Amino acid sequence: MEEKPDVPLLFTPLTLRSVTLRNRIVASPMCQYHSVDGGPGAWQTINFGKFAVGGAALVFGEETAIEPHGRKTYQCAGLWNDEHVLAYRRINEFILEQGAVPAVQLGHSGGKGSCHGALQDFAPLTDASAEAGTPPWTCMVPSLREPPPVWPRMREMDASDIRRHLQDWKEAAARALDAGYQILEIHGAHGYIIHQFLSPLTNRRQDGYGGSRENRMRFALEVAETVRAAWPDHLPLFFRVSAVDGRGGIWDIDDTVALAAALRDRGVDVIDCSSGGLSGNTAMPVVRRVPGYQVPFAEAVRSQTGCPTMAVGLITEAEQAEAILRAGQADLIALARELIWNPNWPVHAAVRMMGQDAYRLLPPEQSMRLIRREVIAAMPLNRTGAPASPSDEALSERI
Repeated sequence: MEEKPDVPLLFTPLTLRSVTLRNRIVASPMCQYHSVDGGPGAWQTINFGKFAVGGAALVFGEETAIEPHGRKTYQCAGLWNDEHVLAYRRINEFILEQGAVPAVQLGHSGGKGSCHGALQDFAPLTDASAEAGTPPWTCMVPSLREPPPVWPRMREMDASDIRRHLQDWKEAAARALDAGYQILEIHGAHGYIIHQFLSPLTNRRQDGYGGSRENRMRFALEVAETVRAAWPDHLPLFFRVSAVDGRGGIWDIDDTVALAAALRDRGVDVIDCSSGGLSGNTAMPVVRRVPGYQVPFAEAVRSQTGCPTMAVGLITEAEQAEAILRAGQADLIALARELIWNPNWPVHAAVRMMGQDAYRLLPPEQSMRLIRREVIAAMPLNRTGAPASPSDEALSERI
């Protein structure tokens, strides 16, 4: 009897608090720019549903704004009213039916808002935009740039703005729970509001939220504390970081390790390690985008804090993902563009690594057909071209 291959780490379950993921493959948050007034429609149902059908264990929706002016564009997703809750709940129920876990990434764009979509290269909204029905809004930022840009308009957050902002995070977390999400991620990366507070490149405040690293971390930690208090103890909380600023080069991996340790102590379960999002005139080189280019960040956080990490960024091959896990560099593997190219990547990887039984990662109505195809192809008749026996013909008809 042929021995079954060992189960790769990529396809072993992972339990975080009360949630057990069927494997280590995550559909990373990806902005879709197809929302209407912040709410999802058929596009999101199909887009995120196909990742669950294709075998991913954890399916993130797109970055989802905690309030209307927390979006980058008018087409971005949001979770600020009860109508959104019902729409997301229908998507999440489908994801759960496929054996995957629905997750949401909550965020706020800060100074990177009030702009057109990706197809217009995120050009700022202006008075001309207003005439076309998309008026600009004033973006909230930790501190104003010098000189301040004409577009987008910006306003420095005062103490009351920060209190109101934290309340928005609390309410969005409660709505996420009501919508059926089982994992929540705080977006603290990519030059959005939390990252803007963390980096001295964009934070020049003179109060308790600026200056020292501890002060610049204060806002991120208050958001984490607020969300953790609103999010049930039995459900996991993730936090996405830009491990290094990128060209800004002022926030580096040592700062990220310190932040990750503080987040771990406040109940964050997984650090999602990305990079970049800020630009500036400093000496740090651009992070080169080679395969697995952000994995060393996940490894550093994991080894120095003991906090589980998620690796993301040009991970495209099953063997590459398995090697990352076996080397102890990360606990989860997140795919984004690769899943756009092939939503069934998890099943393809499983069959490649474990054989045809791994088709069962697909829904049974689909997997049974693929398994039958393998059985028929292996029949002596189909392998040799020999005349079919009555038993072969009967078996072929049945399967």
